[in-house]
Amino acid sequence: MPLLAYREKHILSAQQLRKLSEHKYSCTSTSLLDPLLQPWWNWLVAQTPLWLAPNLITIVGLIVNVVTTLILICYSPNGVDAPPRWTCLLCALGLFIYQSLDSIDGKQARRTNTSSPLGELFDHGCDSISTVFVAVSACISCQLGHYPNWLFFQCFCAIALFYCAHWQTYVSGTMRFGRIDVTEAQFSIIAIHLVSAVLGPEIWLTKIPIVGLSWNYTILIFITFGYTLNIINFLKMFTEGGSGKNGSTVAGTSVLSPSIPLTLVVLPALMIAQKSPQNIFTEHASVYIMAFGMVAAKVTNKLVIAHMTKSEMDYLDWSLLGPSLLFLNQYFNCIVPEIWLLWFTLIWGTQDLLRYCSQVCLEICQHLRIDLFRIPYTPKGVASHPATASVSSQSNFGGSADKNGGTAHRKSKSKPH
Repeated sequence: MPLLAYREKHILSAQQLRKLSEHKYSCTSTSLLDPLLQPWWNWLVAQTPLWLAPNLITIVGLIVNVVTTLILICYSPNGVDAPPRWTCLLCALGLFIYQSLDSIDGKQARRTNTSSPLGELFDHGCDSISTVFVAVSACISCQLGHYPNWLFFQCFCAIALFYCAHWQTYVSGTMRFGRIDVTEAQFSIIAIHLVSAVLGPEIWLTKIPIVGLSWNYTILIFITFGYTLNIINFLKMFTEGGSGKNGSTVAGTSVLSPSIPLTLVVLPALMIAQKSPQNIFTEHASVYIMAFGMVAAKVTNKLVIAHMTKSEMDYLDWSLLGPSLLFLNQYFNCIVPEIWLLWFTLIWGTQDLLRYCSQVCLEICQHLRIDLFRIPYTPKGVASHPATASVSSQSNFGGSADKNGGTAHRKSKSKPH
């Protein structure tokens, strides 16, 4: 039984665990907003109790973001109905909390001297899930359900570009952030939510004088421009080659090999949406994006693990079961209602992702002899005396940025939208 697969065997081999122990986080950043936000992040982490585990900070931020987005989705599941203004405000708050906590988890890890490869992996995993919900919430808030094709394009571009960021890292060995990247995208989406909260989501459907385009259509143009810049930067990777032997990936595989899992997610999603006789995407846009988003999050996590363990990535995965059934159902003229299979895809993909991530974290915790959500000992260099702890914590976090060339194993953010 596939449901029991993770209990029957280990996901990570002994060699992968050894490579993971040797992994060093490498990052470059030219972000415009990050330097401006450093004082806020430094102040926030200074208020954080020293006993609070960095991974717990990460997961709390993710939960807040997911819950606030689900509330928004409940009021506008198809992105057409205008949600109440307070739900948009809630999403803005949820994303700000998530962004702030996601930015201090690495600082807290260094502050408590508990940095580990697991922290980086856990952070990436939470980001892969958050990307899906952030994209959906932004599209609902600015009423993109009125343009189903654009809604599909925007959400799946965000998901694919997050995957491509880790594809680039798998090839070069270094996570790269541009001048307009994660932080800038997050605060742009927060601004969209705030406009919807103050003026009402309907404001995005009004026409701009002289130009004649609606506000949300104009937003689409700017977002597409941002996507284009990210794609151009990503394509430079192929001209530069990989860091492995003969220009290969860090694992010595072809630089094109990660395209296969991504194609197996995005292409069926596009075909099923376009050929659905029951308009499955138009009628149930949020469920559709979340269902395929969980599948994409699973393959992204496998890519992250392949990078950190310098190993070859598996192309096929059990999470693809749901999309495969949807595709076959259409081939046989929808003998089963598509909405049933769509909900199955969402439930199956979610449980498969959670079980996979849980098992991987468990194996890494056992290998490194650490706890996931708890600091079971007094952090080194912080402990003996309250006054000493205060001085030590200030010196550990005050001078380094999570994304600006830091060498800590934990990271700040990694999702380009």
